[in-house]
Amino acid sequence: MTATDRISAVGKPAAKLRDLRLDFFRGLALLFIFLNHIPNNAVSWLSNRNYGFSDATETFVFISGYSVLLAYGAAMQSQGFVIGTARIWRRVWQIYTAHVFLFIIFIAQIAWLATRYNLDLAEEMNIGSLFEEPHILMLQALLLKFRPVNMDVLPMYIALMGAFPPVMWLMQRRPHIVLAASFALWCAVQFTHWNLPAYPAGRWFFNPLAWQFLFVLGAWCAMHRQQAPWRRLPRKAITAAAILYVIFALVIVLSWLRPEWSSRVPDVIERLLYPIDKTEMDTWRLLHFLALAWLVVQLVPPDAGFLRWRASSLLILCGQHSLHVFCAGIFLSFAGHFVLSEIAPGLAAQFAVSLAGMALLVGLAALMTWYKAVESGRKAGEVKA
Repeated sequence: MTATDRISAVGKPAAKLRDLRLDFFRGLALLFIFLNHIPNNAVSWLSNRNYGFSDATETFVFISGYSVLLAYGAAMQSQGFVIGTARIWRRVWQIYTAHVFLFIIFIAQIAWLATRYNLDLAEEMNIGSLFEEPHILMLQALLLKFRPVNMDVLPMYIALMGAFPPVMWLMQRRPHIVLAASFALWCAVQFTHWNLPAYPAGRWFFNPLAWQFLFVLGAWCAMHRQQAPWRRLPRKAITAAAILYVIFALVIVLSWLRPEWSSRVPDVIERLLYPIDKTEMDTWRLLHFLALAWLVVQLVPPDAGFLRWRASSLLILCGQHSLHVFCAGIFLSFAGHFVLSEIAPGLAAQFAVSLAGMALLVGLAALMTWYKAVESGRKAGEVKA
């Protein structure tokens, strides 16, 4: 199959090709991210970050790369590089404006609560210097260099997607070479620690030079989803290795809970493992995500029955409106953090805050779905008229 054939497959109508597993697991990742952003929250133990080296961020980035190729690959193939790039950058602009709007709302939320309840939140949320030199910090925020706590994901996504047009153009012609080059860059970052500068000091928390590999890998998998070259691999052996690695990661993570358990981990393993760096997507994190992804592909077919459950449909809605749900999750997670730390820190409150927040996120996704349907009906009526 030629590169043109591959992209022709990508270019089929999205509605006919939509894999609900993508929306389901992206929606699940978004809810996990929301729960993880609320400190001292018992409900966050539902998140996969507590049972292995990787967490919801890897899932989000991989599926984003997969989805970007599905959404824009056909346009670049049929309409050319300029039109394809314009369409991708239009989406990048939407994400950027959402990030800026979220930044303003988030800062206002922190400032109001800090003033209203006489709380010292500025340093905790990494915005202390904003009040000392607001003109500089606002400019740095627009340049994606200055970010409060929990606002690191969208800048990485903007950087990855903004740089993706030439990568996609090359991938349509030499997909394996592009994947190899992406992997080589990730390897180089592990040794050189190349990163982008942050402000006022430091570097990006999610290094896009490292995380780009998962994004590109997702796009590569989308391009080859019908060929599925991994079917020629020794599936039983890889599945067994994946299961063993997931169990190994689970044992190591559980050993962190108690000092006596951690002391039983052999020194040689500790020297090989640590630090399990998130900024540069450490090897152990990458392998853990790949193991989980492999097991999901083997165990969850596209027509899996649970995808038609009512609860699954709610997660699918969240996955289909990921930008809105993510931004709202940042706002709600800080509100939940405030409630649990200043008003009601008990276990019952943790469950109440978490369930209320997830219900609001699902409600937002349902509202956006309804609004989209109304807009589609209105436009169809205008065309008929």
